[in-house]
Amino acid sequence: MSRGLDWFDSFRSVAPEWSVVLLGLVTQLGDVWFLGLLVGTVYWAATPARRDGAAAVLGLTLAGLSLITGLKDVFALSRPERVLVAVEALPEAVHPLYRATATATGYGFPSGHALMTTIVYLSLAEYLSVGTRRQRYLAAAGIVTAVSFSRVALGVHYLVDVGAGVVAGLAFLALAAVLLSRVPDHRGTIGFALAVVVAVLSLVPARTNPDAVLLFGASLGAFAGWQLAALVRDLEAGAGPIRSSRSLTARATVATLVVVALGALSVTYWTAPVIAGSGLLGLAAAAFVAAPALYRSDHVGGLGGRSPVRSQ
Repeated sequence: MSRGLDWFDSFRSVAPEWSVVLLGLVTQLGDVWFLGLLVGTVYWAATPARRDGAAAVLGLTLAGLSLITGLKDVFALSRPERVLVAVEALPEAVHPLYRATATATGYGFPSGHALMTTIVYLSLAEYLSVGTRRQRYLAAAGIVTAVSFSRVALGVHYLVDVGAGVVAGLAFLALAAVLLSRVPDHRGTIGFALAVVVAVLSLVPARTNPDAVLLFGASLGAFAGWQLAALVRDLEAGAGPIRSSRSLTARATVATLVVVALGALSVTYWTAPVIAGSGLLGLAAAAFVAAPALYRSDHVGGLGGRSPVRSQ
């Protein structure tokens, strides 16, 4: 089945061999490691006043990872059996770089790079305050286009794969915008709650897919970590004591129950690496999200801005 790669042979006939390295580097802008590093840095660099918006971006990023995991298992469509340049045609010194950046495995529809770049870069365009809003969105659109093109040009996706990924990302952001606009004072909670909900839904088609299980633990832990971070923030703002406030009591209870449950998973299912790993990853995510609030990093310069997405 051809899903729209009719021009690939023509492109391959004119593309120089070195272009595969350049395209491989461009595609890293949509790789999980880079997006995670980028969003994590934004979250930690945010001032306490801006961290709620940064938390929403982080939550939407986690939700996007679960969304693409579930969608790929729903459609279960293979990747193209083509490559832009055979590895044998390249100097041996760049073989490791080629394999690390310009190859892919697993299902191909929709494109995870296209979906994730759409969610992450458009969310950051709304959150950040660098330049004008128009400039940020143009830059985000440019990155999404470049990454999507690189995936098709490398031969790891059909054109319709990246198109579907962008559309799915935009649809998810539209839904998130509606929810976030209704509860603007709890954007972080909404973002991480979305991550948990999407992670649960992705477990249905993914079944025993290790990625789906690990993302469920990470999303649950991040949600608990944010409840702890928000609890510390509210207490520092003078909202307390905990026992006299229903919202503070709820945050403390949820954070405690989730952390205990994740710890129990890690200990009880130590013979099942994926389940135990999900619990450990959840605890790590909780610590990562809560740490800035516990450390009271008021001295860190925030990147400022508005909510990650909002209704237009």
